[in-house]
Amino acid sequence: MKKIMNDPKNIVSEMLEGLSILNKDLLYHPEFEVVSRVKTGKKKVGIVSGGGSGHEPAHAGYVGLGLLDAAVAGNVFASPDPMRILKGIKEADNGAGVLLVIKNYSGDIMNFDMAKDLAELEGIKVESVVVKDDVAVEDSEYSDGRRGIAGTIFVHKVAGAMAERGASLDEVKRVAQKAIKNIRSMGVSMSSCTLPAASKENFTLEVGKMEIGMGIHGEKGIVKDLLKTSKDIATILLEKIMNDLDYYDSEIALMINGLGATPLMELYVLNNDVRKILLSKNIVVKNNMVGNFMTALDMTGCSITLFKLDTELEDLLNEKCKSLALNI
Repeated sequence: MKKIMNDPKNIVSEMLEGLSILNKDLLYHPEFEVVSRVKTGKKKVGIVSGGGSGHEPAHAGYVGLGLLDAAVAGNVFASPDPMRILKGIKEADNGAGVLLVIKNYSGDIMNFDMAKDLAELEGIKVESVVVKDDVAVEDSEYSDGRRGIAGTIFVHKVAGAMAERGASLDEVKRVAQKAIKNIRSMGVSMSSCTLPAASKENFTLEVGKMEIGMGIHGEKGIVKDLLKTSKDIATILLEKIMNDLDYYDSEIALMINGLGATPLMELYVLNNDVRKILLSKNIVVKNNMVGNFMTALDMTGCSITLFKLDTELEDLLNEKCKSLALNI
């Protein structure tokens, strides 16, 4: 497979180093694969997120004002270990506690929980929230349940804005949980992805087929089907999302997220079709994001995220932020 890289064993480190030098307000901690904000001395709640690499710009691309204070990277599609996460917590600690924003994968849950315990032993107050916005997976108390995917970016934004206001750790956690309850996503893939060290694709998706509900690591979707038009894809994904949470007659933020190899041209076409469907259901789009926000290496495909807003959430979403991947 054709990739721009040196030794695949070093690709995460070299990627984070290349990312961090773009912004003088970022620090890269190579021994821990952590990217953090340069401390300003402001007492505020710190926000930490992370996970396996391969989803860029998530998560290090969202370290900055009004977003994350630190991002922790694991190897490609692999959770970071607890010591890396502990380093992220320490770098994000500004004296007011730290909130962990965790995507719902078993490895992430286990390692972030262990790091939380270690940080608390060192006197740092830590709380956590778990994002599970992917409606392709049935939520269940008997399994890992729904995965965390692109809707996580909205949680970063809301929590980061609340922390920047100087709110308490409890208040920052409250708005993060409130956001999570109002966010739903679903994706579709038209191709596999290729890990840097692999000589072939991660899996095979037949020519002319798409897989509805595939995860951002190539997890099995809910159905394979013949490739559909943009209008049909918009209809299928929105129907599943809106069957799970009532968005009718509401105000929302909309995210059309590319999975890494889909041209912006196609994402804009899909955005147009999604907006027309939402308008027909009296759903008002107050914020619309289109681009690559949480990818899956070089996978072709996309996801749609709806975020139901009230006045508090809309205000937080619109507050100033500055990072490599998101600026308002």
